[in-house]
Amino acid sequence: MLEMRWHSRAGQGAVTGAKGLADVVANTGKEVQAFAFYGSAKRGAAMTAYNRIDEEPILNHEKFMHPDYVLVIDPALVFTADITAHEKDTTKYIITSHLSKEELMDSVPKLRGKEVYVVDCMQISLDTIGRAIPNTPMLGALMKVSSMFELDYFQNAMLKVLSKFPQKIIDANMAAIERAYNEVK
Repeated sequence: MLEMRWHSRAGQGAVTGAKGLADVVANTGKEVQAFAFYGSAKRGAAMTAYNRIDEEPILNHEKFMHPDYVLVIDPALVFTADITAHEKDTTKYIITSHLSKEELMDSVPKLRGKEVYVVDCMQISLDTIGRAIPNTPMLGALMKVSSMFELDYFQNAMLKVLSKFPQKIIDANMAAIERAYNEVK
């Protein structure tokens, strides 16, 4: 089973990102879960979202997991939340940050020795979408790091997820996904 934990603030799109990923995965015939845990249900409050993906039915509905991927879409949460909780030796971290990987690891010692990737999803979303909604750029970075889907396949699948939005928003999200895919390091 593949497990992912998203660290975000309410309103940044982690729940929508987790559900969007679940929609794409579900169309491949795999079993998938997407759910969230909110501390306080206020915009800006720290929260977590989760995905599970498997070939078999998923019977576990607990938020507790040993994630394969930890996606941090709010850069401040690296310093204030325990993003390494219940990690595996093989957990991969994709973190939104304007810092280089080395600067980030120097600033957050608990990340040293871990497989960490950085991409500035905030700046990418501001540049492409016009708002600090970093969920789709994070999905682009996840596709690159995980090799879960080829970029073209994922973008085409996301077109269906985003179909309720105006074409301008869809195009902006497609650009955000591609840019993060290319910029994650």
